[in-house]
Amino acid sequence: MKTTALCMRGVILAALVFPAIALSQTPTPTSSGAVDPGVRPGAINGQPAATPTSPLPLPSVSQNLHPVGALEFFENGLGRFMDEEVVSGGTNNGLGPRFNFNSCSGCHSQPTIGGTGPANNPQFQVIANNIVTSSNTIPTFITAHGPTREARFPFFANSDGTPNTSAPNGGVEDLFTVTGRADAGSCSIQQPNFAQAQENGNIIFRIPTPVFGAGLVENIDDSTLLANHRAQASNNFGISGSFNHNGNDGTITRFGWKAQNKSLLIFAGEAYNVEMGITNELFGQERPTPEEEQAGGLPANCLNLSGNGYPEDATNFVVGANSDQSAQNAQVPPDTDLFAEFMRLLAPPTPSTTTPGGASSISDGKSLFTSIGCSSCHTPTINSTQPSNVTASLGNAPVNAFSDIELHHMGTRLADNVSQGGAGGDQFRSAPLWGLGQRIFFLHDGRTTNLLAAIAAHKSSGSEASQVVQNFNLLSNQQQQDLVNFLRSL
Repeated sequence: MKTTALCMRGVILAALVFPAIALSQTPTPTSSGAVDPGVRPGAINGQPAATPTSPLPLPSVSQNLHPVGALEFFENGLGRFMDEEVVSGGTNNGLGPRFNFNSCSGCHSQPTIGGTGPANNPQFQVIANNIVTSSNTIPTFITAHGPTREARFPFFANSDGTPNTSAPNGGVEDLFTVTGRADAGSCSIQQPNFAQAQENGNIIFRIPTPVFGAGLVENIDDSTLLANHRAQASNNFGISGSFNHNGNDGTITRFGWKAQNKSLLIFAGEAYNVEMGITNELFGQERPTPEEEQAGGLPANCLNLSGNGYPEDATNFVVGANSDQSAQNAQVPPDTDLFAEFMRLLAPPTPSTTTPGGASSISDGKSLFTSIGCSSCHTPTINSTQPSNVTASLGNAPVNAFSDIELHHMGTRLADNVSQGGAGGDQFRSAPLWGLGQRIFFLHDGRTTNLLAAIAAHKSSGSEASQVVQNFNLLSNQQQQDLVNFLRSL
């Protein structure tokens, strides 16, 4: 259970003191000469750019917040999003017994809180920062300046370690354990055998998805998404697409790399449990690895490590002493509720009209984006959201996410052999491209920092995007550059 105090804007801003991060890339040309200009400088999600002497700015909240008190919930959620979790004996208890990192913001900080993985991978520093002990080792796929990752084994292993392709797995294999920490008692468990999985080609990765503008995506009604699907059905690029659906009410799900989560609340609850090992009111039991689950679960000495019972994150029934009722109420919800409110109210990214390459190049690239077929999956604007009972800014608004929220077959080159809901092993949600210009790592596993390589990876056997990539390859050098400049302007 959390007792985080209400975070006011000035307090949060003062806490956002990050070291200056070098985001420059060595431009990589294609064989035809186009170059990815790298991470776009300038305003960060609508806020002024960071400088070596200035902290990253506060993430931008949606405008026209109503009712009174919504801003307090946003700020409280932001504060909790930044909290560092411990196993027991502190304010923010419940970490582990298995986890990938100890705070939301550590993995969602590029270009600011709510984004994706940063240039300096926080997972590489977990031993140096005493988050885990030397009983853990850093997997080889976690590097100092590589992508922040979670790992999955597509298949359960045979006794010799080879993948049993008749036994699908696909569950998250958390990177670290709390074993050896002073606040973890006698809990003693081992990390998954990542080296063996890598040797046998039985491992895939995912990187954090940014959550800017997520409240708008959540508030698109199904009929609007279905209408967009019908409007795109007559394309001549070999693109079809389908939706993932919630197994309970049958409605369209929309969050996660395979659009496996229905709502931001479910998204928050699952991440809290899977990525940090913290039980909550949506996911109330400790999570073993998939292999431990089959073998009988976690050992008894690794249960209830916080000492407070379950769920570890629960509704806070002690109301604060503030005289302002809205501020008092902001203390009541559990972390998962405030995480969801923070993401729901977080403003969408603000694109640049001039950087990189100038206004004319960006405009030409935008036209090419549509003419060669990119927009058949990455719908520039969905009009519009349903009326919002949360805040006016979420209702009747265009969603400039550059995504149709649909699943598409991406072929052998990107397939990860993991199924989630109705999404098969080579299907992924069209990743929203808003904010793309300030991301470092691309594709679901962060395998590249170069947009041109990411575009090329969309072409392979079975991919719906192959014709579009072929169209891109037929463009002139300048046209390819214009399109890349447009993408980096987002």
